[in-house]
Amino acid sequence: MKKALLVIDMQNICVGQKHDKHFTYNNKELIEKVNKRISEYEPEYVYYIKNVMKHNLLNMFAPVKAYDGSKAAQLVSEMNLVSKNVYKKYKPDAFSNSNLVQVLHDQKITNIELVGVDGSGCVAQTAFGGLKQGFKICVNTNAVATMYEEKVFKINKKLTNVGAIFI
Repeated sequence: MKKALLVIDMQNICVGQKHDKHFTYNNKELIEKVNKRISEYEPEYVYYIKNVMKHNLLNMFAPVKAYDGSKAAQLVSEMNLVSKNVYKKYKPDAFSNSNLVQVLHDQKITNIELVGVDGSGCVAQTAFGGLKQGFKICVNTNAVATMYEEKVFKINKKLTNVGAIFI
């Protein structure tokens, strides 16, 4: 059994010092908890996922913008960056990036722990996606933040029903 850590959307726009007003996480505490989990893995098994947008007409009207290559889309500097395993996603599910899926399979990863933001959004969608790809998924709720506590309970129940584990 090989285990990897996926760090989801820990970017300036979400948890940085000048994060977008839409994101209401306890950033300092979350970053500390994520850093603790990162430190408990061998660097080659830590994967960072960035949610980015293409610069196009449709995205110009989005309320929150994290264009690929922008400062907003960069990983937050307070987080420990221990590997060069950084993957972009354009959809909530990190497993929508076929390169990430291929690398994880090539590395013979079977179990994946998820940390980051948002527990009712991209973390949850990545959990569903990982399960569909055949991985065993563990969501570390201690190192996952969410803005929608009322939604996350229902989503986590659905994830539990399809095989996700929560710690």
